[in-house]
Amino acid sequence: MTRIAIVGAGSWGTALGIVAGRAGHVVRLWSRNPDVVEAINQRRVNSVYLASYEIPPGVEATDEMSRALSGAEIVLLAAPSHVTRELLVRMLPDLRDEMIFVSATKGIEVETGKRISEVVRDVLKEKFEPRFVALSGPSFAQEVVAGHPTGVVAASDKQEDAKLVQAELSFQNLRIYTNTDVVGTEIGGSVKNVMAVAAGMVAGLGLGANSIAALITRGLAEIARFALSQGAHIETLMGLAGLGDLVLTCTGNLSRNRFVGQELGRGRRLEEIISGMREVAEGVKTTRAVHHIAKKLNVEMPITNEVHAVLYEGKKVEDAACELMMRPLRGETNNSYEL
Repeated sequence: MTRIAIVGAGSWGTALGIVAGRAGHVVRLWSRNPDVVEAINQRRVNSVYLASYEIPPGVEATDEMSRALSGAEIVLLAAPSHVTRELLVRMLPDLRDEMIFVSATKGIEVETGKRISEVVRDVLKEKFEPRFVALSGPSFAQEVVAGHPTGVVAASDKQEDAKLVQAELSFQNLRIYTNTDVVGTEIGGSVKNVMAVAAGMVAGLGLGANSIAALITRGLAEIARFALSQGAHIETLMGLAGLGDLVLTCTGNLSRNRFVGQELGRGRRLEEIISGMREVAEGVKTTRAVHHIAKKLNVEMPITNEVHAVLYEGKKVEDAACELMMRPLRGETNNSYEL
């Protein structure tokens, strides 16, 4: 039995809390929403997310950060990337160096271009060097709590920390593998959201399986170029945190990022789409961050460029698709993964 603090009670944080509770761990789930806290503690459901699934008795919700963190051995970060730094600063007085920080957030901080592992180290470095694990892979929250077999990856520079998280969080239908490639694991989980927006655009235009297959394959090449330029390993991008997550989020109807792209492809405005969503579609902000980093590193990312043009430059989805197809012809494997 391990004491686990989960910061963020959206669908993924709630799902991980349910799984950890089913596994017999003591879980404190932090939410800034007092109505969610009350619903979990009084009625054993998250009234906003995954409301049809019972939350085990070992899970306690709280809106007090110090209570959530008290005695925690694992701190699981499940809030959107754009609020992670703010929350870490708030958590700082209650953090201890023996805690393991597990990021289940798939995003990049737009203002700095930093991955979540870098944000964690930024905030905590004055106090101690954090033990960090990135948790990523193809995992819709609803399917995890429904008991569907799911495989994800725990990545850490320290193999023993990845193995500890693997041992504590794996349970029945949730199987966790380990690796030591934090960079590749984080980038795979983040940049696939950009490709999911593109895949949604393909669906919104009414295009078929040929188009989706091409998008996924060329999207993987693009993610690999971006990740390898920052020290990732190609094996990671071919695994659950790369190809696996990319396939899921580009084809699954539960993908928020795919939904955004689909609605754009149908002619709706971005502001209108976002305003009607309860949860963050990380791909929208991640597109801006990746576009900027890729230009800085001189990494070729044509799909990302076109998604950025649609989201932030007013380009029509039809024109973006045409632009990609009219690029100069080339060999498939030449420079697909090389820098």
